[in-house]
Amino acid sequence: MKKIAILFMIAGLALLAYGGYEIMKTKAAEKESLMEARELVNADQSNLEKSKIAPEDFFPDTGDTVGILEIPSIDAELPIVEGTDPDDLEKGVGHYKGSAYPRQQDQIVLSGHRDTVFRSLGDLKVGDTFVMRLPYGDFTYEMVSSKIVDADDRTIIKSTAPDEELVITTCYPFSYVGNAPDRYIIYAKPIDTE
Repeated sequence: MKKIAILFMIAGLALLAYGGYEIMKTKAAEKESLMEARELVNADQSNLEKSKIAPEDFFPDTGDTVGILEIPSIDAELPIVEGTDPDDLEKGVGHYKGSAYPRQQDQIVLSGHRDTVFRSLGDLKVGDTFVMRLPYGDFTYEMVSSKIVDADDRTIIKSTAPDEELVITTCYPFSYVGNAPDRYIIYAKPIDTE
């Protein structure tokens, strides 16, 4: 009986160690992506002419760090990475491949994990702002609504052309352990662009 208890304790410690390792690995990848994003955005925006990249020509490759998402009300500065695969989301907020970027006149979709980059997303309310800092400018959006949908609901991602809309998604409920059954969706409209 004592041997079984010891085995359970060892297994529990191993799981805790693995969980801690995964958290540290994710934090390190996120930090590295944020540093890369700051360099990218600040270098391009320090030029008087801004970047020579036109919004309609901005189509980064999957895995590229493309910018920064700032959420002032929760004091968040998060790297944006092209793609939403697990490797991409480990680095920060993922931009859904195939959705638009600011000034491309369509729906922009960003996703992130509720237990890492979007840990405080549930604290946001209508009127809070998001700033997307990209190599070709800073773009501000105001939260207009939120809703909860089933995890399998694919009707959220759709064209809104010619209207620009920022959609931010994460798993829900926020305190759920494991694969969450729902998604928390935030809708935001552009309020100020350069």
